[in-house]
Amino acid sequence: MVLERAALTVSQLTRLVKDRLEAEPALQAVWVAGEVSNYKRHTSGHIYFTLKDAGATLRCVFFRTYAAGLSFEPGAGQQVLCRGDIGVFERDGQYQLYVRSMQPAGQGDLHAAFLRLKAKLQAEGLFEPAAKRPLPKLPRRIGLLTSPTGAALRDMVRVGQRRYSNLHLVVIPVLVQGPEAPASIVRGLRQAGGPEVGLDLCVLARGGGSLEELWAFNDEGVARAIRECPVPVVSAVGHETDFTIADFAADLRAPTPSAAMEMAVPERAALDRGLASLAERSQRAMRARIRRERQRLASLAGRRVLARPSAPLEMARERLDRAGERLLAALRQRGARDRVSVGALADRLQALSPFAVLARGYAIARAADGGAVLHDVQQTAPGAAIEVLLHRGRLLARVERIDATWRTASASRPDPS
Repeated sequence: MVLERAALTVSQLTRLVKDRLEAEPALQAVWVAGEVSNYKRHTSGHIYFTLKDAGATLRCVFFRTYAAGLSFEPGAGQQVLCRGDIGVFERDGQYQLYVRSMQPAGQGDLHAAFLRLKAKLQAEGLFEPAAKRPLPKLPRRIGLLTSPTGAALRDMVRVGQRRYSNLHLVVIPVLVQGPEAPASIVRGLRQAGGPEVGLDLCVLARGGGSLEELWAFNDEGVARAIRECPVPVVSAVGHETDFTIADFAADLRAPTPSAAMEMAVPERAALDRGLASLAERSQRAMRARIRRERQRLASLAGRRVLARPSAPLEMARERLDRAGERLLAALRQRGARDRVSVGALADRLQALSPFAVLARGYAIARAADGGAVLHDVQQTAPGAAIEVLLHRGRLLARVERIDATWRTASASRPDPS
C-alpha cells in the first residue's frame, strides 16, 4: 500500500528531473551533432528547431541573445553542431537543448583553413586600408558578378533601378558555389576589368548559405583577382553575419547584395534634392554678395573723390602746369647763364684766334704752295716764293735775303734753365 504523503505532483517530479539534469556536469556545455528539422525563427528573434538522427530527436531552443552571433542561416536537412545545456521545459515535461552556439558540421576544419589564409594574405598587405579604392560618386556602368538565376541578381537589379533608373547594369554570370566556382569568379573579375566592358565598379554577390556553400569566396585566387581588378570591387556575399576572404580583399564590404547597390548607387531623388539645395545656397550667396556690393557702392558713392571725379585730374593738371612753369623758368635761367658763359668763351677764343693777331698788324708767312707756316728762316731760302697772310688779303712775295741774327724780344731773353 502506497502512502498518499509519499506521492509527488507532476510539477514536483518535473522540477526534480529538471534539477537533476541541470546539476549533471556532463549535460552542461555539451556538444550535440544532428540534422536540423522543423526550423523556425520567431518574430521575437528566438529560434526553435529539432535535432535528429536515425534513432532519436531532440528539441532545441536558440534564444535571441545567443542567436544574434549566428554566422549562417540553418536550413532543414543541414548537419550542424550545437553547443548548449540540457534542461527541462516544465510546461510540456520535455527535456531540450538550450543552444548557446551553432556551426555547420565540419566547420572546425574549414574555419581553421579560413583563419590560416586570412593571416597569410593579411601579412602580405592584401587587406591594407590604404589599398582600398573609393567608389565613384556617380557610376554609369556597374558590373554584377553573380549567379544569373539567383535571388541576389533580382534584388540588385530591383534596388539599382529604383535608386537610379538611368543606371547601366552589366551582368557577368559566374558560379557562386561548388568546386568550379573559384575559377569562374576569377574569370568574371578579369572580364569586369577589361577596357571593352568599361565598368566604373563591380559587385561580387551571392545570397546566404552555410560555410561550405560560401567557401568559393574564401579562395586565395579569388582574393588576388579582386585586388588585381582595375575597377573598385564591392563584396556582397551572404548575410550580414557572414564574413569571407573576399570581404577583406574587396574595396568595400556590403552586408547583403541589396545593401551593396544602396551603397554603390546614389539615389536619384537624393541627388535632385542635393542639386536643389546647392542651387538654393548659391542663390542665397549671390543675393548676399549683391547686397554687400550695393552697400559698398553706396559707401563709395558718398566719398568726395567720387562726388567730383574730375577733382583729382584738375589738381594733377594744376600741379603739372606749375611744374611746367618752374621748368621754363629754370630753362631760361640756365640759358642766360649758358649765353654768358658762351660769350666769355667766345671772347677768349677770339683773343686766341690768329686772325685777331693779324688784325693787330701781324702777318703769317708760309710757303707759296700753301705749305707749312714758316717759323724759322731755315725753312726757306733766298729766291723762294712765299705767301704772306695779312688781316685783309695776302701777298705773294719772293725772299731777297735771309737774316738769321734777328730775334724777337722774347726770343732774346735768356733761358731760365
